[in-house]
Amino acid sequence: MDSDGAVTCGRWLRRPENLNLVVLAKSSSRRRSSSAAAKSTIEIFSYDSETASLSSSPLVRSVIEDGEAVSIAAHPSGDEFVFSSSSGDCLLLKLSGQETDMNLLSEELPSLQGVGVQKCIAFSVDGSRLATGGVDGHLRIFEWPGMRVVLDEPRAHKSFRDMDFSLDSAFLASTSTDGSARIWNASEGVPVTNLRRNSDEQIELCCFSQDGTRPFLFCTMQKGGKALTGVWDMGTWDKIGHKKLLKKPASTISTSFDGKYLALGSRDGDLSVVEVKKMEFRQYSRRLHPGTPIASLEFCPSERVVLTTSPQWGPIVTKLTVPKDWKEWQLYMLLAALFLGSAILFYMFFLASDSFWNPPGPKIKTFIPDPRTTEDVFGPLDL
Repeated sequence: MDSDGAVTCGRWLRRPENLNLVVLAKSSSRRRSSSAAAKSTIEIFSYDSETASLSSSPLVRSVIEDGEAVSIAAHPSGDEFVFSSSSGDCLLLKLSGQETDMNLLSEELPSLQGVGVQKCIAFSVDGSRLATGGVDGHLRIFEWPGMRVVLDEPRAHKSFRDMDFSLDSAFLASTSTDGSARIWNASEGVPVTNLRRNSDEQIELCCFSQDGTRPFLFCTMQKGGKALTGVWDMGTWDKIGHKKLLKKPASTISTSFDGKYLALGSRDGDLSVVEVKKMEFRQYSRRLHPGTPIASLEFCPSERVVLTTSPQWGPIVTKLTVPKDWKEWQLYMLLAALFLGSAILFYMFFLASDSFWNPPGPKIKTFIPDPRTTEDVFGPLDL
């Protein structure tokens, strides 16, 4: 893969027919060119599921005219994404064409021009909301694509650290650099609650469960010098408990699209993958990005693969060694085998019986007379 430029962040783009692309933001600080005119770029790469790797060169590249990308949010449709830049603007990029002839069309977002650096940016799961959280603590929620303002809160936090939408797109969780966390109603644009925490707890990152049956909010936190992952119940917003899943503090967190796995990237480059149902380790990759924090982390939309990025080591695609999921055709094959087995057993049962209505076993005598006999079992009857 082209290594020209330090990768600042990356995201998966889910295209039709389970075609997955990767968008990477690259900084001009490490470009080979010594020209002062070298600029940062947004690049799209194809993903090969057989080799679990990205293409050696980008399918398309777009130059960032001012500043460099800080964060990227991909729309669930996979047709467009928004990135925030260090210049204080946000820009919309739309994909057009096929993989062999792809183009990126840029559009300005007037409501997000000159708003300052946006540390966090996210689309809701249903794609109807766009939220941004600034370094200055300003929270904005818009309807998408109309950009009608749902919430404009200048004092949401001291400074944003992380944010995430719930699976039903009803709530937005956000965390601050001062260790606090808040829950917002994303539809009505009003605050719901502040997450309760002890005086020695500092909440850092947040991520909602995605399986639809366990309405939880996961948050990484620091407690007495220990790096922990806490779980909050979305019904009451009370903390259920916490567990140590990393040796050092987490720098990023993500859940798989089916909600079965939770992944955390550490500040020293480790990757931890946990099964949500049991909260047990399923994979631990030590020093995946040696000596540097993992900047971005995301599960592949259709495979057990994780994309991680860091400025020093760039993008790394990791194939997870977790139990394979049942495919749809495998389930149909299992049902067909069960039906065929039942049919064979029934046929064998039928062959072993004297007749369909007489299964094998001891015969039971009845008091029903045989019409073929001429003997009157009741004798003469006087009417």
